[in-house]
Amino acid sequence: NAEPANVRAKHGPRMVGQSCLLARRLVERGVPFVSVLNTGWDTHDGLVLQLRDGYSGAKVGVGLVPTFDQAFAALISDLDERGLLDETLVIAMGEFGRTPKLNNRAGRDHWPRVFSAVLAGGGIRGGQVIGSSDRVGESPADNPITPADLARTIYTLLGIDPDRELHTSDGRPVQINQGGKLIRELV
Repeated sequence: NAEPANVRAKHGPRMVGQSCLLARRLVERGVPFVSVLNTGWDTHDGLVLQLRDGYSGAKVGVGLVPTFDQAFAALISDLDERGLLDETLVIAMGEFGRTPKLNNRAGRDHWPRVFSAVLAGGGIRGGQVIGSSDRVGESPADNPITPADLARTIYTLLGIDPDRELHTSDGRPVQINQGGKLIRELV
C-alpha cells in the first residue's frame, strides 16, 4: 500500500505482478535472494484459454503470458530505474519445456529436451538469444546448453564457487555442480 497507484498498476493487478513489486521492494531493502512463484503453467489442455485469454470471452488477454509479460517487464524496469539491476540477477524459467505438438486436449505436455530461460541484470551481457531449437521446437539446433551449464553460470554470477564440494551430515561429498560449463556469452 506504500506504493503509488500508478506503480502498482504498472505491475498489474494479479498475484504475479504484485509479487514482482514486492520482490523489488525486498531487493531495495537488501534481501539477498527472492523467489516469485507464478503457478498454473502446467497447461496440458486449453492453451489459448490459459495462456492468452485467461477466461472465456475475455476482450483483452489476461492469461498467464500477458500477466507474466507485464509483471516481468515492470520488475526489470523498476530495478533498472533504481540502479539495482546491475547487482540483481533476475531469472525466469520453469523446470522443463513443452512438447512441440499439441495433444488431443489442445495443450502441451512435458518435454525435457528443449526449454527456455530468461536472465537479466546481475552482470550478464543482455540483449542476446543464446542457442536455438530446431524449426519445430523438438531438439536443440545449435549451442545446446544443459541445466548443469545454466547452474554453473548462475553460481558463478552469484559468487559461489561451482567447483566447491559440500559434505552431507555423514561426510559424503556432494559437488555443487557436476559437469556444467560456463555460458561464456553471458559473462
